[in-house]
Amino acid sequence: MLVELKRYKSNKDYTDGMFFVDGNFICYSVEDEGRSKKVWGETRIPNGTYNISLRKEGKFHKRYTEKFKAYGKDWHQGMLCVHNKPNWVLENAGMSFQYILIHIGNDDDDTAGCLLPGMTAHADRNFIQRSTDAYKLLYPIIRDALLAGEEVTINVSLL
Repeated sequence: MLVELKRYKSNKDYTDGMFFVDGNFICYSVEDEGRSKKVWGETRIPNGTYNISLRKEGKFHKRYTEKFKAYGKDWHQGMLCVHNKPNWVLENAGMSFQYILIHIGNDDDDTAGCLLPGMTAHADRNFIQRSTDAYKLLYPIIRDALLAGEEVTINVSLL
């Protein structure tokens, strides 16, 4: 399965984009801004192709297991983690990140390099809405492919 994150607006504070799965638009995204040198919590991941896997440890996994238990005990199977090295590391363009997740949030203050989905985006400001709804749409598509043994990659690029 191919997930694409197509970035369409980038400025000094944040980056707007769109998630596609196998060519189909799913939802919008917001991330931190791009930089040539990483600043922790203020830098988006570089363009590139990475793996997505289910990470079944950490505070987000525990919190989301509880948050989504009403959807059934098997709904949340781990956080969607974007990486290209062991131990959940992502390296590219001379920068190194760890634990880059796709998770719920509304603006770049809710992320430390992670990818935030949203159902609506605002062209004039750093804000997406209905992030939980977008996550509930995007997550099971990727989760089910991973649980079926399918390799899932994400290609991150500027439009």
